[in-house]
Amino acid sequence: MTWGKRIFDLFFATLLVLILGPVLLGLLAWLWLKQGRPLFYVAERMKGVDQPFQLWKLRTMTLAARDAGVSGGDKEARITPAGAWLRGKRLDELPQLWNILRGDLSFVGPRPPLRQYVERHPEIYAEVLKSRPGVTGLASITYHRHEAALLARCATPEETDAVYSRICVPAKARLDLIYQRHRTVCYDFDLVFQTIGNLFRRDR
Repeated sequence: MTWGKRIFDLFFATLLVLILGPVLLGLLAWLWLKQGRPLFYVAERMKGVDQPFQLWKLRTMTLAARDAGVSGGDKEARITPAGAWLRGKRLDELPQLWNILRGDLSFVGPRPPLRQYVERHPEIYAEVLKSRPGVTGLASITYHRHEAALLARCATPEETDAVYSRICVPAKARLDLIYQRHRTVCYDFDLVFQTIGNLFRRDR
């Protein structure tokens, strides 16, 4: 990560913590009333081929004894009503401001993968994870809707895993590498504004 990108991340993450801190506190109180504890979902993700970190989100699913792999149709019934609303507005990702301040994430970059896919596709992620993972990015903006549609049709964890590994991983990697070749602070601003614009269009 360049110094310019790190300064960009630190400045805007600090600003958003100050502005959105009361919003996050309100969401935590609302979630506590709606679905109880735990309020956060904390899970391992990878920021390098051998660099795990703990990703923070607001909890949007019911608890399960075993929870592994990406979310597909097999997990849809576990999404709570409050969680569905949070996911639709991407508010479940607000705690990732902490990950940005820590240096685990950038605002813009490839979405941080699960360890199992990094180990399964080392040649892909050795290139993709040369960029610091991000909260949003070119692949998130361009491919998210198609990925969600593919995974929503999966009825079992095995089917979800197969579709994600065979189709989604290489498709997103191609987009992540396009971003990597063209990344600048101005391009990051553009992708952030596209993400915000997509949220407003989704609301309409």
